[in-house]
Amino acid sequence: MTAFATNNGMIVAQHSSGMYYQIISSGSGATPVSSSTISVKYTGKRLDGTVFDNTYATTATSLYPLAGFIPGWQLGIPLIKKGGMIKLIIPSSLAYGCQGGGPIAGNTILYFEIELVDVQ
Repeated sequence: MTAFATNNGMIVAQHSSGMYYQIISSGSGATPVSSSTISVKYTGKRLDGTVFDNTYATTATSLYPLAGFIPGWQLGIPLIKKGGMIKLIIPSSLAYGCQGGGPIAGNTILYFEIELVDVQ
C-alpha cells in the first residue's frame, strides 16, 4: 500500500485501522457521522489500476447511509466535510475481506478517490 502511494505521488497518512489516506480538500460543510446519509462521487480501482466503479460518469447522485458502506469508507469519509475530497487506500480487511464481493476478488486492496457531495 505504501509502494502504491509512493508510485502515485501521494503523501498519505496512516489511519489507526491500517488504511492510508490523503485529504485533497477538507471541505467546509457538515461532517458526516455514522448515522449520516451521504451523497458521493467516486472512482474505485484495484492497485493495478483497473477501475471497477466510477460514478463520475453519471450526473445523478443519491443519498445512502454511511453505515451501509464498507468499513474503510465508514472510517475515511468522516475525515472530511461536505464538499471535501479524499483518497483512500483500503486493506482488504476493511473492504470485502477474504470472500470478495461482486467484481472484487477476495483479499483485494482497494483505492478510492471520493468527493463528498452532500451530508444529511
